[in-house]
Amino acid sequence: MMTSFESRLPAVASHGVDHGATDAAQSAPPPPAWTNIHAPDALRATTSDAERLAPVGRWRATRAYLRNPTAVIGLLILAVVLAAAALAPTLFPEDPLAMVDRPLQWPGQNPDYPLGTDALGRDVLAGLVHGARVSLLIGAAATLVSVVAGVLVGATSGYFGGRIDDLLVKLVEVFQTIPGFILLIVTVAIAQPTIPAITLAIALVSWPAVARLVRAEFRALREKDMVMAARGLGYGHTRIILREILPNALPPVIVMASVTVATAILMESALSFMGLGDPNTISWGSMIGAGREMLRTAWYLSAIPGLAIVVTVLALNLIGDGLNDALNPRLSEGR
Repeated sequence: MMTSFESRLPAVASHGVDHGATDAAQSAPPPPAWTNIHAPDALRATTSDAERLAPVGRWRATRAYLRNPTAVIGLLILAVVLAAAALAPTLFPEDPLAMVDRPLQWPGQNPDYPLGTDALGRDVLAGLVHGARVSLLIGAAATLVSVVAGVLVGATSGYFGGRIDDLLVKLVEVFQTIPGFILLIVTVAIAQPTIPAITLAIALVSWPAVARLVRAEFRALREKDMVMAARGLGYGHTRIILREILPNALPPVIVMASVTVATAILMESALSFMGLGDPNTISWGSMIGAGREMLRTAWYLSAIPGLAIVVTVLALNLIGDGLNDALNPRLSEGR
């Protein structure tokens, strides 16, 4: 009898130990998920967490943007302008610089030309739609060139520091000491007023501000834990700049890019108003410049393209403000 009873003790004891281990395992907290680790070996351990959390951040920014009514209005206005520019060859297949009817017909006077005709008998509405293509093209291309140049200079200066930083900062300061609009006029006058020359001249004036912003962001981010971890894992400078720092520095650059497009449109309009635009194309600025001599008798020739510039620049600024609110975590945290 004793032998039979004792033979059961190990099984009972082991059964009790198994229950305790199971309870302890169930009550233990789950291991923490390190979502900011980018090393390949650590990334494999937290792939599901990273894939789950990454879209959440993007959707949070999207929801914050869509909850901003002024930002949505700006986006809708810009969408209308872009659609008109894209459909310009379909809506008005003729040359917008061609004379189509009697000159100086006021808006509403002739149903065939809802916005009237200018001093040379050209359709104002056709010029307005085709001019949107040129103005937006110059604004977007100049912004792209200035952002690329500014990011290259600012990232190199802010990341490496030292003598490289001093040299590049001096280069930026040289460009910023020259009045921007004067530099723009001189550059276009020397290079001849063509669309590529105007685009490069506007980018030449705009890139220093982007470089200073990117440099400040890189100087703030280069000492973060994620960068230290990447250096400890032996990552090269190029990978750290492109994969670790640049994605975190992009939100303010995106906001500045939207404002730079608006500024570039205004610069191109000012150049065309002064007669330094491309004479072979039509833009909003050239339309304003063509009508400046008849402001008293036919003010609509300058008012209509001027209103188009105001509305487009306003839409871009509203979009920039909305992006700033959505991409800045300190502003969108409570939304």
